[in-house]
Amino acid sequence: MNLTVVRHTSVAVPRGTCYGQTDVALAETFPEEAETVVRNLGDIRPAAVFTSPLSRCVRLAEFCGYPEATRDPRLMELNFGEWEMNRWDEITDPRLNLWFEDWVNVAATGGEAYVDQCRRVTDFINDLKAKRIDNALIFTHGGVIAHLLVAAGVITAEEALGKVPSYGSIVRIKL
Repeated sequence: MNLTVVRHTSVAVPRGTCYGQTDVALAETFPEEAETVVRNLGDIRPAAVFTSPLSRCVRLAEFCGYPEATRDPRLMELNFGEWEMNRWDEITDPRLNLWFEDWVNVAATGGEAYVDQCRRVTDFINDLKAKRIDNALIFTHGGVIAHLLVAAGVITAEEALGKVPSYGSIVRIKL
């Protein structure tokens, strides 16, 4: 299965803010960044196109010429629960230290752990396999892309947090 996976462009959120599944606005640079994504995608001909339902991904999919992309909530970023829209350095929840020690298995308060996100994304991939979709274009988030790289054997789960691709990146993955 060949996946072309696109991370959304820059967001209008102050650096250091935890925003996971919050539907945040895109940065003012969206048109320029999105045009670069279009150029870098080239003449791609996917069998199916999917997007996270969050507007930062939907807008990019539409800009790239895929307004009918299937919106799938399994492609959403990690749910940080009560930490959403707080600055990381201002979160006083004692659970934060536990999360930093084992973010793979420990859930954010009121949110999910990385393994929960992995289950969602794996379920999505299994659906693609069942439907025999072997060439998909996916507009999504950094955490989802990191998991797909883990699933492809490119990185380990422990490396995933440090291997999140930059905004507007296009990653080609063979599963």
